[in-house]
Amino acid sequence: MTIPRLLVVDDDNETREMMSEFLRQHGYIALPAKSESEIRQHLSAGRIDLILLDVMLGDENGVEICARLRRDQDVPIILVSALSADHHRMAGYQVGADDYVAKPFNPQLLLARVRAVLQRAQRSSSLVYRRRTASYSFAGWHYDGKRDELRSPEGFQVNLSKRESALLRVFLANAHIPLTRDEIAAALDVTGDGEGGAEGSGRAIDVLVGRLRTKIEAQPKDPRLLRTQRGLGYVFAVDVTEEEGA
Repeated sequence: MTIPRLLVVDDDNETREMMSEFLRQHGYIALPAKSESEIRQHLSAGRIDLILLDVMLGDENGVEICARLRRDQDVPIILVSALSADHHRMAGYQVGADDYVAKPFNPQLLLARVRAVLQRAQRSSSLVYRRRTASYSFAGWHYDGKRDELRSPEGFQVNLSKRESALLRVFLANAHIPLTRDEIAAALDVTGDGEGGAEGSGRAIDVLVGRLRTKIEAQPKDPRLLRTQRGLGYVFAVDVTEEEGA
């Protein structure tokens, strides 16, 4: 499985480093940040699986940052704050925070909250893919999520099975992000289309990827779009533009 990448956001250097080191010791990649601009830089640079966001960030306010992030980001966010009154917690939840941890906290409690939020996010993310009515364009191709239709650069409709469509949606929603076979299997297993089971094995994922390649690659044995990431899994290696459906 891919090691979760956590963003630890705190303007206090000592606190930020202490939390980061603790999370690293428990198997996570912990990246430091101290402002909204640094959060945005990390989100633009690569996959972030969860943000631990301090509420009091000098001149910036973590609750307001959370609200702005929610306009264009689905990444899970845990707010961390010395403000523990109910109305402070409610303010965090109302702007889209996934959890709220009050300082001072037991590090093991924080770890448990991180694990719980990551587990919820993993199980729900592929449901989001299935419900989406977004349309995607990539390398001249166009996929209409509302109609579940794929058209080639020449304008021909290409028929996909339900599993092939579900797999394509996962890759379109994660362009340029290497995905392990386990991550792909987890996404496909909770789509609710009734076609799970053996399809979740690593070999079955390879077979399904091979089938999709025959539909979208000019040379399936030398793929340019859906590439193998040696030692990991697969990556959709082209730019994808997304347009929300009506």
